[in-house]
Amino acid sequence: MRAFAFALAISAAAAAAAAGIGASREAPAPRPQRVASLNLCTDELLLLLAEPGQIVSVTHLAQAEAETPLWSEARRHARNDGSLMSVVRLRPDLVLTMGGGARDRARIAERLGIRILDVPFAQSLDEVAANVRRVAGALGRVAAGEEVVARIERLRRSAPARGTDSIWLGGGGRTAAAGGLEAQWMRLAGLEQRAINGDRVSLEQLAARPPAILLRSDYRSGQYSSGQRWLGHPLAGAAGRARTIVTDGRLWTCMGPLLVEEVARLRRLAR
Repeated sequence: MRAFAFALAISAAAAAAAAGIGASREAPAPRPQRVASLNLCTDELLLLLAEPGQIVSVTHLAQAEAETPLWSEARRHARNDGSLMSVVRLRPDLVLTMGGGARDRARIAERLGIRILDVPFAQSLDEVAANVRRVAGALGRVAAGEEVVARIERLRRSAPARGTDSIWLGGGGRTAAAGGLEAQWMRLAGLEQRAINGDRVSLEQLAARPPAILLRSDYRSGQYSSGQRWLGHPLAGAAGRARTIVTDGRLWTCMGPLLVEEVARLRRLAR
């Protein structure tokens, strides 16, 4: 009996080895052929990194000209409302999302046999690069991801040693945190975001102590509410003493790799 049991164990071990069972590393997931995105920021990563034919759906926000410069390309694909159930009929083998509801979505996706990748919100340039690599790897497009990361790294290596005193200004007086991701991108352009108490800057602050450069977002500038129209007030130009540079506000929503070209442009303008 002992000899039989030993022989049976040897046979089972050999079968497991042949099947790859017990390997120290899991086999890589098959390259997805049908990918959907449920978040504007993963829409942009997907549109930037995917191979033609891999994308089956992006959100309705990605197809809005007011939200992303990739809207035209996004309209080539089916739109969804940001919910997992809105893409199930398309039979995706990979779904990208970012933040919020990840646990529930993961449970539903598992039951439906759909692989889901929840990408974390980036808080730093390192995390932007990590997200690019994460999505590129999931798509089986590692080389494409490394090309994008290389462009970010070239900007970082060539960043000006010192930045010019600046304030990022959006609708309603919204501004950026001095240590936040917006400020990190600005620094690559040679702009140093001034520390502001809170997330808003007032007209009085701009008039009393204007920055050298006012970086103004034009996000939905044609649809300002009454609370945002003060950007047209003469004081919003810091009494003429601040140099104003307008930036494409759509790029600052996700603050991802689409900012690379904009940062290079801002760097030239800020000299």
